[in-house]
Amino acid sequence: MIKNEKIPEAEFMAERAEVLQHWPTGKGVDFQEAVDYQLSIEKRKRFGVKLEAAQKEGYTLIQPRAGVALYQEQIELLQYLEREGGADLLPSTVDSYTRLNRYEEVEIGIEKSKLSGRSMLNGFPIVNYGVQICRAVTSSLKSPVQVRHGTPDARLLTEISIAGGFTSYEGGGISYNVPYSKNHSIEKVIRHWQYTDRLVGLYEEAGVSINREPFGPLTGTLIPPCISNAVAIIEAILAATQGVKDITVGYGQCGNLIQDIAAMRALERQTHHYLHKFEMDDVRVSTVFHQWMGGFPEDESKAYGVISWGAAAAALSKATKVIVKTPHEAFGVPTKEANACGLRDTKQVISMLRDQDLRQIPEVVRESEIIEAEVTCILDRVERLGKGDFALGAVAAFEAGVLDVPFAPNRNNKGHVLPARDNNGAVRILEMGNLPFSADLRDFHRMKLEERALKEKRPVSMQMVIDDVYAIEKGRLVGRPEQQGLSI
Repeated sequence: MIKNEKIPEAEFMAERAEVLQHWPTGKGVDFQEAVDYQLSIEKRKRFGVKLEAAQKEGYTLIQPRAGVALYQEQIELLQYLEREGGADLLPSTVDSYTRLNRYEEVEIGIEKSKLSGRSMLNGFPIVNYGVQICRAVTSSLKSPVQVRHGTPDARLLTEISIAGGFTSYEGGGISYNVPYSKNHSIEKVIRHWQYTDRLVGLYEEAGVSINREPFGPLTGTLIPPCISNAVAIIEAILAATQGVKDITVGYGQCGNLIQDIAAMRALERQTHHYLHKFEMDDVRVSTVFHQWMGGFPEDESKAYGVISWGAAAAALSKATKVIVKTPHEAFGVPTKEANACGLRDTKQVISMLRDQDLRQIPEVVRESEIIEAEVTCILDRVERLGKGDFALGAVAAFEAGVLDVPFAPNRNNKGHVLPARDNNGAVRILEMGNLPFSADLRDFHRMKLEERALKEKRPVSMQMVIDDVYAIEKGRLVGRPEQQGLSI
């Protein structure tokens, strides 16, 4: 049975010896040598240093997604995004086979990529390449580099990534399981991610600070802010317990500007609150805003509109960084040119809005208070279910449906919660499932959906959910009935 307690060092080291045997490149990881290498990295290339400076200056940094199979091409891609896109922070997005720990198939993908002259993997295969090639990539760039992936069991990936010179690492035991995996158990994956965070904690003790970032958007489809914020806070608590000192909590854009800014405001406030509650005030907290994760218009000009709206929301919420989409989202993996265009578009909007801050306007504060009340209801119940232990509580909460991620494939997720937009485009909850909300909060959500139903002259129903899922790619935020002449 897992507990939210720091893994004893002897237990961790015994497990580590096994983890490093999972693939031959694991043998190339030497902890003290990796510490020395990390300490040699210039401060300007350290993720946490750049995030901290951006927070002090009140500026939002921009970061793309990017990953290809061949490491020489990965270097060229990231250098291009740095040079032509103006990226402040860089990624190495890992391929799907690596996420599933299917390294033999990765090897085939690398070889096919060499023969075909194009990437036959949808990301950069860190585990198969090992420490030295990762260092070749990270050392070739002027900016800090983060690993982004989606792996339930990321223990070996973490080992090679940090030894390879990456200074930030994304994911968590809930956010990289429930939205990505069908059969992995909640308990087992949380325990795998306790390993990752304990490793980061050991580096911290050795004088090397690695930034950690739970994945905020979850399934990226109409996620009510209270659910994504609750998960992010739980993962922050779990990470900090293992010794992580630099955490970036994230949120995926929903589309209503007031709600998005309010959600970011609530996330930062409540993350600090809960870390303080557990006497973890020495943890540095920053934020990341993910541009729209749902369906995109095929028309590039319309796609730029979606990207710009996300850039504005990130800037006006004072996010520490924003994850940028591309005008080719509707077609799959973008070209490097399209990726750079999305970055330049975002940087222009962020630069224009740098001196504006909407976090304290009354409408934002009111919405933030609602989100905070919802998150408190969820986390109070999680804490009670775990008898004060958030690892145990998270497992029990998924079993009870107290934590329930809409549209997630994991069989341990109830899937009873259904979201829909209200008349102003804010995401509300149509079907509550077992969310432990007060009667006032339940009534609030119903009232907001009834207002929309009255406007559209139809009942509150599942059809609203369906219409909302496809609305943005059709040119709207709210999925209005076509018979009203409101669709584009």
